[in-house]
Amino acid sequence: MRKWHKKTVVGALTLASAGLLMACSSDSAETEDSASSDSVTFWYMGDGNEQIQPILDDFTEESGITVDIQSIPWSSAHDKLLTAVASGDGPDVVQMGTTWMAEFVDAGALQDISSYVESEETLNSENFFEGSVATTEFDDAYYAVPWYTETRALYYRTDLLEEVGYSEAPKNWEELEDAAMKLSERGDDMYGFQVDSNDQSAAFMFARQNGSELFDKDRKPVFNEAPFVETLDYLNTFIQNGSSPKQDLGLDISQTFGGEGIVPMFISGPWMINSINDSTTDIEGKWATAVLPSGSENNLSNTGGANLAVFNGTENEGNAVTLIEFLSRPENQLAFFESSNSLPSATAAWEDEALSDPIIAVFGEQLENSESMPLIPEFERIAASYLEDWEEIYLGGADIQEKMDEFNAETESLLQ
Repeated sequence: MRKWHKKTVVGALTLASAGLLMACSSDSAETEDSASSDSVTFWYMGDGNEQIQPILDDFTEESGITVDIQSIPWSSAHDKLLTAVASGDGPDVVQMGTTWMAEFVDAGALQDISSYVESEETLNSENFFEGSVATTEFDDAYYAVPWYTETRALYYRTDLLEEVGYSEAPKNWEELEDAAMKLSERGDDMYGFQVDSNDQSAAFMFARQNGSELFDKDRKPVFNEAPFVETLDYLNTFIQNGSSPKQDLGLDISQTFGGEGIVPMFISGPWMINSINDSTTDIEGKWATAVLPSGSENNLSNTGGANLAVFNGTENEGNAVTLIEFLSRPENQLAFFESSNSLPSATAAWEDEALSDPIIAVFGEQLENSESMPLIPEFERIAASYLEDWEEIYLGGADIQEKMDEFNAETESLLQ
């Protein structure tokens, strides 16, 4: 469990925190309405009608509690949550992206539910992947329960890898670089591996594989030290030698991964499975997934997904926890997987045949060696700042060490 000193979040979130303190001292009409003994309000990110409503109907049948669900697009969810914090007019239960947890815990938006996690068998942290649990725990208190999870794995064309001498997926960084180079030599405009330069977390994930702690024991950034700098040099090599595209090709998955396999290896989450199955019928049986190749230290991946939390200030705590407990059961997480392709965070659910398909099972294996990005409120701004520096490196030819010295100083300033 990581402990970070809580810091005031600037801008809108600072105002939101102050707004919450005022809102919690008064009784809004919405809060009074949600306190009904036979209802609960739930903010869901996505299409609730198709993905979650049937499960909520089962909840109502079992408990007698009706669920007032509001479906919110992910693209507008963060701003809506900020508004709710400022006004106090939030739901009873809220779905929280794991990367947002630190920010909203810091703002006082989420209720401490440690007593329920410790007393309710279904909610016990031992039931879930360790990497998912880490996104719910701050300063020895639990503020959410893992709901669904995701991690990154390697997608690869088995047929094309075999053609360049690989009967299995690359096992380490050296093999990944070698295979990518050989695949890129198939002809003009052919590549071997996609370095996703728009992914905020990719470099941090690779750096951990190379032994970088990202932040030291005193919570100081170490982005300008050898493990991180060497990682960027490694990733930049793919782009500069032509084995990875330098910029977005503007093609869909059927063109890049299907057909001739313009980009036959890439790293992504489980959501790509359906996209490949639906769009690349010409390569059925010619692709697979694998755990990530190992760096010098490990093959650690990123844990993502979403948690279920009780919004602070609710007067409907009992029904809120009852709903979270129901949705956390392995059988209901499996039902949600069937409707949304979102992977269960409960380890017991992975014993079900529905997750035994080798393509999917790889993600369960990778989840055993997966961690969230640093759980600090400022991390998304840190990651966005990194992308600007990274672009100057792989597109502009800037010196890696110099840019990381600058980035490290920027991060230190941001954390003060």
